[in-house]
Amino acid sequence: MSSQKAMVQRYTEGFRSGDLAQIVSCLTEDVVWASGRAKRRETSLHGMKTLTGRDAFAAEAAGGPTPQLYLDRLIEEGDSVAVVGHGNVDMGSGEPVDFVYSEVFTFRDGLVGRLDTFHVWLGEVPAA
Repeated sequence: MSSQKAMVQRYTEGFRSGDLAQIVSCLTEDVVWASGRAKRRETSLHGMKTLTGRDAFAAEAAGGPTPQLYLDRLIEEGDSVAVVGHGNVDMGSGEPVDFVYSEVFTFRDGLVGRLDTFHVWLGEVPAA
């Protein structure tokens, strides 16, 4: 397994276990995260939210629910690894909501310098 794919697995395991320090240790200081990450289904569009910097990333990811994440495919080319996956998460209702996602990790100096997240809820997400 390549070092870039191993880093993606380390990052994903950080989300699975709720280990924010592990997650941010995979990122460059000036990481860019383009996503539509939102707590409501109808606002989950790529590029709707773009964060810059490790601190902004950590603030967004901190305190969120711990998802079950499954890496279905990892595809590597050059400085990028694309992930196709699925998972579920309890958003506070007691019932997990399923989702599918794809992420493109772009690396610089062995760390993630850019992350593009595409996320689709498969069930109704409770209002935040």
